[in-house]
Amino acid sequence: MKRRSFIKAAALGTAAAAVHWDGALFAQSDEKKSAENSSKPLDIVAIHGGTAAEMFEKGIAEMGGMGRFVKKGQTVVLKPNIGWDRTPDYGANTDPDLMGIVTKYCLDAGAKEVLCFDNTCGNDWENRYKVSGIKDAVEKNGGKMIPGQTESLFEEQVIPKGVKLKKAKVHKLVLSADVFINMPVLKNHSGTKITAALKNSMGCIWDRGFWHSNDLPQCIADFGTFWKTQLTILDAYRVMLENGPRGSDPKRAPVAKYQIISTDMVAADTAATQIFAQVARQHNMGKPYTTEEITYLALAEKAGVGTMDLTKLNMKRVAMA
Repeated sequence: MKRRSFIKAAALGTAAAAVHWDGALFAQSDEKKSAENSSKPLDIVAIHGGTAAEMFEKGIAEMGGMGRFVKKGQTVVLKPNIGWDRTPDYGANTDPDLMGIVTKYCLDAGAKEVLCFDNTCGNDWENRYKVSGIKDAVEKNGGKMIPGQTESLFEEQVIPKGVKLKKAKVHKLVLSADVFINMPVLKNHSGTKITAALKNSMGCIWDRGFWHSNDLPQCIADFGTFWKTQLTILDAYRVMLENGPRGSDPKRAPVAKYQIISTDMVAADTAATQIFAQVARQHNMGKPYTTEEITYLALAEKAGVGTMDLTKLNMKRVAMA
């Protein structure tokens, strides 16, 4: 990836401000390429300018609708980030409005049930489900919250392609879902610089400590070879730029109004890294990391999890007024 900004600086903060995308990014502005791909389903869509729910509605329509991913009678599992006892304004957890509308869309597409879980970063998982706003949002829209911190709900699995991570106790919902939707939040992380789609997998396993003490970036990439997701919906409505992953002040998580929807987790995180850099520059806060600095990206690409070369994908950028 060339080190270019994700978008040109936009006049944010006023309703009438136009949202501009840098045509050089993703090399998707070539008219011939766009014409050639016009009949193919999108691999990734990047949306900017609306609420988390509005961006999802626009983005999933561009991707072909939720019916492309969810069929009648299927069990859908949603995996957000609910690691922290923080309200939405901190940007520490996935936006609850986004969780609610995705739950609704899955059920409207014919899902038998929509289940949601996370192995939170504290023993008070019920409190974190509630404080994040995710429990209410999912349940009000017909979904069900499942515990993520009960060891009996995890089964040991071999990771056949693992380099450092050879086995792991994995939540049963990861193994049983008909459709698994990864719903991370983009934010700063003290250990990996940023956390997004690939690292969100840590909430699917029992022993986080092993990953932290045995080459965390490689473990993230290793689990990516095992963890099968049909769709990633990456929340960057707010972006915590500093003091992650828990956050210390809502002012360090400015409203940025971005979202990525993709079938490729590596591609989603590659685009998300550039969003993070753009927002950091706009707010003069945090560090505008490059994709090379997010080392688990190249490791995951090498392992065959996905691609960092966004020019290989059919991508569309959407600006909302």
